[in-house]
Amino acid sequence: MRSAIQLYTLREYGDSTTDRVELAGEAGFDAVELAGVPNEEEVGDLSLELAAHDLDVAAAHVDAETLETEPDVVADRLGQLDCGRAVVPYLPEEAFASAAAVDETAHRLTTLSEELSALGVDLSYHNHDHEFQSLRSSDDRANGEGRPVSEAGDGTAFDRLLQETDDHVGVEFDVGWAVAAGSDPVELLERVPERVDLVHFKDTADGVPVQLGEGDVDLDACAEAAREIGAEWAVYEHDDPDDPETDVAEGQEALAALLE
Repeated sequence: MRSAIQLYTLREYGDSTTDRVELAGEAGFDAVELAGVPNEEEVGDLSLELAAHDLDVAAAHVDAETLETEPDVVADRLGQLDCGRAVVPYLPEEAFASAAAVDETAHRLTTLSEELSALGVDLSYHNHDHEFQSLRSSDDRANGEGRPVSEAGDGTAFDRLLQETDDHVGVEFDVGWAVAAGSDPVELLERVPERVDLVHFKDTADGVPVQLGEGDVDLDACAEAAREIGAEWAVYEHDDPDDPETDVAEGQEALAALLE
């Protein structure tokens, strides 16, 4: 696996994406994962900064609405940066609130993946914690206490999303959010080896993001599982760093140790 940093970690640092790329390069990462798509004026400067630090672009987080309304623009910008993967970074809780909602979400992602594939871009979805809610519990609440639920209500929303999408919809698996939801990230990684190219190495303590090694995630076990399934990228992310410059250096050191 190679190392990358999700630039959302550095959103409070510097004045531009190029500033954040420079810091990522100085920290020693192999690549960055963009938090959004650069505009036309930024692409050239960003390409130069990436080359100056010998950094690749592992993927780009792009909201679903932008992918649906401007797929050609996204594909063109990512192509200029030699990046072939877009990641939907978030969909709201209501997109996973019932079996029917998950089916609609799965159809939406499948349609997007087909459209982007025709433009040379692969698609993944990045989980948070709400995808791991029990569909049986949510359907019980919707149907009223004591009423039976259908077989479709079994399992979690994440289970059903995997069931209702195919291999063309990848998973960027965030181990920290899985643990925050009370799930076993190792078991989940082992379940879908062909779907996971990127693993977000995030740590959480009592559901709150913390620095790697300071929370509840068994990072060594996650790293071993990610290696076993052949994931290409280990992506460091800290949602709420106290000091981006210090935390990115510490995060890179911790991630590098996991990848040894």
